[in-house]
Amino acid sequence: MKILTVAIPCYNSEAYMRKAIDHALVGGEDVEVLVIDDGSKDNTLAIAQEYERRYPGIVRAIHQENKGHGGAVNTGLREAKGLYYKVCDSDDWLDYDAYMEVLRVLREVSAGQIPLDALITNFLYEKVGARKKHGMRFVGSFPENQIFGWKDILKPLNNHRYVLMHSLTYRTQLLRDCHLQLPEHTFYVDNLVAFQPMIYVKTMYYLNVEFYRYFIGRDDQSVNEQVMLTRMDQQLRVTKMMIDEYRPDLVRRKNHLDFLIHYMSIMMSVSTILLLRKNTDESLAQRKELWEYLEKKDKHLYRKIRYSFLGRMLNLPGYAGRKFATTGYKLVQKFYGFN
Repeated sequence: MKILTVAIPCYNSEAYMRKAIDHALVGGEDVEVLVIDDGSKDNTLAIAQEYERRYPGIVRAIHQENKGHGGAVNTGLREAKGLYYKVCDSDDWLDYDAYMEVLRVLREVSAGQIPLDALITNFLYEKVGARKKHGMRFVGSFPENQIFGWKDILKPLNNHRYVLMHSLTYRTQLLRDCHLQLPEHTFYVDNLVAFQPMIYVKTMYYLNVEFYRYFIGRDDQSVNEQVMLTRMDQQLRVTKMMIDEYRPDLVRRKNHLDFLIHYMSIMMSVSTILLLRKNTDESLAQRKELWEYLEKKDKHLYRKIRYSFLGRMLNLPGYAGRKFATTGYKLVQKFYGFN
């Protein structure tokens, strides 16, 4: 059995997918690389098959009818033979030095007596034109270089730090046991990958390395703000699915609950600020409906988020309140380099 499966969902990715595959390959024989062609109309499948011929036993080229990013992640999970499962988007890549450390840790923990559910690592925003690279690190919040549980969390994450899919490598069987099944033909499902399985995670390991390089710069990227504004229906769908998946009854530790509430707060904030940025009668009505949906589903969760500092800032009344919220968002966006 392989130590790690790296799944690379690809759709019309011929211009950049080689970098993602080449960086995944450096893991050698311990790694399985699944290149999943999601019904591409360019040479994506041919490139995947080329790598499969060149690296038999390591690379597998998988073709499917178009199902969207979520459908490709589902296929990768179904086909995975590795003990651990990592998703790498076809325009991103994995850092070599960090990769070696990740594999070392996964080998060690897989030989131990305590099963590791989730490995947490850092990621960097590789934003085109940015002079300084910003990233997401968790020093001071999670114990380093050891397996730990929710009771061992050192400090809760603040509003400027969040654990995305890019930071996570999951035990494959955990994902299967918690029945992770992403919606097809839907963008932004990576948020579900970072949220729903974490409800079931009991053991974690934080390795303080910049493993994942998150490329930002293509005009057609799903995280480009202008693109996101045209796909608000899908952003809202994913946010509501996360609200539906929230299971406080399965949580025994306050730190664990705080982690889930923090992520939900980030999602509510992103959805709200994008609706404010769109600034139409329809988007303002959608903002109101989203918060009402949260309140109806879970009043405790609603109160925790709505009356937090961030929740209050995002719901200031009138034009001046909306202007204040969007101005603050632009400042944070400029500093961290996301979108």
